[in-house]
Amino acid sequence: MDTELTLSIIGADPGWHMGELVRWLRAEPELRGKITVTDAVPNPGDMGSLVELATVAVGGGGVLSVLATSLKTWFAQPRHSDIHIEVRNLSGRSVIVDAERVPDVAALLQAVLDADG
Repeated sequence: MDTELTLSIIGADPGWHMGELVRWLRAEPELRGKITVTDAVPNPGDMGSLVELATVAVGGGGVLSVLATSLKTWFAQPRHSDIHIEVRNLSGRSVIVDAERVPDVAALLQAVLDADG
């Protein structure tokens, strides 16, 4: 059974950036069919529109490595330097991935997965 990681955008215009990120990730052959998009549930007292979440089913076959490499490349594109991605596992543990920590994306994702359970 696959483990899931949930991705959400932190920064300016999260809905637009999430759409762009999902299109980017779905272009990866190894990630096709492993990404679903849902609306986030707002916290009590939050105002504004709901932000979409992308859920990625990761497990065997190197999917985690492909996801990490794809995120690293996505951050290298123009206009992503001020964007952060929160990655959360099924048990709620999360890390923030950003352009400044791009070399450590795989290690950060693995740390979140290792904490699941």
